[in-house]
Amino acid sequence: MDARQLEHPLILKGRLVELRPVEEETLAELFDVGRDRDIWRLTSVDYSDPAIFYPNFRAALQDRALGNAYPLLVCLAGSRRVVGTTRLLDFLPHDRKIEIGVTWIASEFWGGGINTECKLLLLEYCFGTLGVNRIQFRAKADNVRSRRALEKIGAVFEGILRKDKIEPNGKPRDTAFYSILQEEWPGVRARLAVQLAGR
Repeated sequence: MDARQLEHPLILKGRLVELRPVEEETLAELFDVGRDRDIWRLTSVDYSDPAIFYPNFRAALQDRALGNAYPLLVCLAGSRRVVGTTRLLDFLPHDRKIEIGVTWIASEFWGGGINTECKLLLLEYCFGTLGVNRIQFRAKADNVRSRRALEKIGAVFEGILRKDKIEPNGKPRDTAFYSILQEEWPGVRARLAVQLAGR
């Protein structure tokens, strides 16, 4: 299993959002979302800079062609208005594991269930359709907002890799790792359903 074996276009529909493939013709609309500077206050990459955004997402499209990643748009259900992005990456079929990451949502939609439903759709797809054993998540260790969001959906904190990556500014960063395992998925799914009820 790699990104080339996924159904394409991969479209996952929920009540609040639809996840659709990033394509070259959608990059400008996604970049407009990335102009929201509030998104980047705690992150290591600032996608409001076109010199960072366009090379990164064109590389992601190349990674999809190579089977290494599958970048997705987060769209409002019904209108298809783009409000963010997320990605399946680090496909390791032999070990039956995958990562969900590079997720960002326009700040006006924070706390409204968009991220929760995105995770529910992706987890359901990865565990139910792809049959993975483990889904991994990463966050910059000092990004409290992202870490709380992962803990809220039921991801288990596994530890911090110190000086795990070099940031674009040349400084090393520590990375917090989280995961959800196949046997934990039923409980996580029920938890997410409760969180989404009434939204």
